[in-house]
Amino acid sequence: MQGKVEGAGTRPAVDVVIMAAGKGTRMKSRLPKVLHQLAGRALLQHVVDTAGELMARKVVAITGHGAMEVEAALASMAGATAEFTLQCVRQEPQLGTGHAVQQAAPALADDGMVVVLSGDVPLTQANTLMHLIKACGGDKLALLTLEMTNPAGYGRIVRAGGSAEGGAEGAVQAIVEHKDATDAQRQITEIYSGIMAVPAAQLKRWLARLDNQNAQGEFYLTDIVKFAVADGVAVVGYKIDDAVQVAGVNSPVQLAELERAYQLRQARRLMEEGVRLADPARIDVRGDLLCAHDVSIDVNCIFIGQVSLGEGVSIGAHCVIANAVIEAGAVIHPFTHIDGEKMGVTVGTGALIGPFARLRPGARLGAEVHIGNFVEVKNSTLAAGAKANHLAYLGDATVGERVNYGAGSITANYDGANKHRTVIEADVHVGSNCVLVAPVTIGAGGTVGGGSTITKSTEPGALSVARGRQISIANWARPKKAPKP
Repeated sequence: MQGKVEGAGTRPAVDVVIMAAGKGTRMKSRLPKVLHQLAGRALLQHVVDTAGELMARKVVAITGHGAMEVEAALASMAGATAEFTLQCVRQEPQLGTGHAVQQAAPALADDGMVVVLSGDVPLTQANTLMHLIKACGGDKLALLTLEMTNPAGYGRIVRAGGSAEGGAEGAVQAIVEHKDATDAQRQITEIYSGIMAVPAAQLKRWLARLDNQNAQGEFYLTDIVKFAVADGVAVVGYKIDDAVQVAGVNSPVQLAELERAYQLRQARRLMEEGVRLADPARIDVRGDLLCAHDVSIDVNCIFIGQVSLGEGVSIGAHCVIANAVIEAGAVIHPFTHIDGEKMGVTVGTGALIGPFARLRPGARLGAEVHIGNFVEVKNSTLAAGAKANHLAYLGDATVGERVNYGAGSITANYDGANKHRTVIEADVHVGSNCVLVAPVTIGAGGTVGGGSTITKSTEPGALSVARGRQISIANWARPKKAPKP
């Protein structure tokens, strides 16, 4: 999520209306359309975040299909830290966009400026909306418009003068929905995006005058344009040329297309900041990815939540990294999975991780730590220079400097009811296939012989071996299968 836009304190209070009542039939899903995800967040979450960037005073969400599910999601989206108040209103039945905003009208204060957004249009930029708000100025109706080479299905912007279709530079006179447009009007290439900024008091008056005398039999929000013109209120269009910002999602195909457009923009941003991407078409950023200088990222990597990559970090192919800090010079080899969840993961300077390693929440790795293939680390701290290179598990452990942790070894941290901690002090060598049964401490400089099961703490510098005595039976004959009858 981006920060708040500049200049937000120099205009009237803004209240945001989000239309989120639609069924989304073409999604062919039980999940309400606005809760489908793009870049790891619900479509509606993107819109709510944008309202936060505008420093909105209030957000009014219009719900309908799946209302209880959408409203529950909205409560978590706004959260306790939101600077706006959130109110949900129901649109039942759904009788058009004008009818939807009529449900929100009683929740809007007359002294505000209303920005109308759609819950399935996730990528409108806050700075674009600030320009629209400026165009409104608190006394005009401002429409966000777009030139399209193929405007079929969209409402056309009809301007005064120039031609029957509306002069390109004339004042806006009306928005004509595609199904109600004449053949001449359908030649217009400037369309209405569905986004507007309008003084609240005037909006309420115009909403009260809506009717459903049209091809759809619905109450169109766009009809307020002709009311504004009739009342002598200026109607202005703020035109952009970035279709992605006003693209809506009505089907899985459109959702996938918008996902790719979003990810390509993220890739370009990263490359402009100096990141080397092996293929900008094969990266997914599902949160905030911050990169220092000379970071390189191979193909098919996914970054989730808050991820920070220090100077010179190298990320191998097919890695999934979530909620982690990777410090300078670290190398994450291919097929590594790092997921910090709420606790986070830290990988220290110059560490080598993977391939096929897994770092779970609470992993804290110091400088020059090595975590090799098929090693899992959970809620454990490894000090500088510690190594676990193969086929091992470290859970709920504190590992000292320069520890060497052998292949196949595990910390048995769970007794069936409670978790316990293992402490491995500095310079310990743990042999292969050992089990350290927590709570237990391995003293500094000690050695644990391969195959040992350690259930008691050991003294510093000691060799500890705990395994059955080897027995060899000479000339032993293996059992043989009984002959088939």
